Amino acid sequence: MPTEKSIPARVLELIRADGLPVGSHLPAQLLADRLRVSRTPVNDALSLLHEKGILHRERNRGYFLAQPVERPLAELVDQLGLDGDDAVTSAYFRIADDRLRGELPDEFPEALIKSRYGLTPAQLNAVLGRIAREGWAEKKPGYGWAFSSMLTTADSLLQSYRLRLALEPAALLEPGYRLDPAVLARCRAAEQHLLDGGIETDTADQLHERGVRFHESLVEASGNPFFIDTIRRVNRVRRLLSYRSMRDRKRYAQHARQHLQLLHLLEHERNEEAAEAMRAHLNATLRNHEKIRGILKP
Repeated sequence: MPTEKSIPARVLELIRADGLPVGSHLPAQLLADRLRVSRTPVNDALSLLHEKGILHRERNRGYFLAQPVERPLAELVDQLGLDGDDAVTSAYFRIADDRLRGELPDEFPEALIKSRYGLTPAQLNAVLGRIAREGWAEKKPGYGWAFSSMLTTADSLLQSYRLRLALEPAALLEPGYRLDPAVLARCRAAEQHLLDGGIETDTADQLHERGVRFHESLVEASGNPFFIDTIRRVNRVRRLLSYRSMRDRKRYAQHARQHLQLLHLLEHERNEEAAEAMRAHLNATLRNHEKIRGILKP
């Protein structure tokens, strides 16, 4: 997996490049749009920078710059321990892979994760917090943690695609469907980035987040809160298998081209054609299920 700046480091890079003064508000969605990721890793990054003293948090208002970011970025990143190969990200993927291999029990104490992956208490809280937010483990009442039984097999991934196949084309046909031009432009730029080389250079995190953001953006434009809530839930819990399927990146160029075609149809309000194109797009993954099953074997 290519090594690159972590999300907290990239947030610092934006702050420095924009010359933001102390007191500047840092909206999570704005940062997510600029970094082309979802809000979840951005919120994690803001929380970490708050812990490091770079930001301060105001209740119901969000995060604000607490001190100037003027030193060379590499020096600041090194001092704060925010390099791209950070322990939390590394442990996260190792835990995911070990879980899929059946090397971790269904229930576990925090001490097991802390000792097995060599984490500090802060790193342990960060990685377990991320796993909990993504829905594949939860804290048990009283003591210990339990992994979710969902989405740890190739059949589970197939079931999630069947749900999406029923939901996403229908969302494009909702009355009053409107995809904001700014959102459309952002999605188009993200897909073009992949075709321009991002497929080979982006991390698994970035690939997953771009795919999630594309499909969620299209469903959000329906304005139907039931569709929106469902797609967000299924995307949270399918991460484990999605990450492993990214070992084979050959199919991403085709996916990016299909995404661009969907955007073209929606831009020209050809929603019925777009719904059929979405159905074909998701069906292609189902037809390749046996290939995905092989990738997902431990």
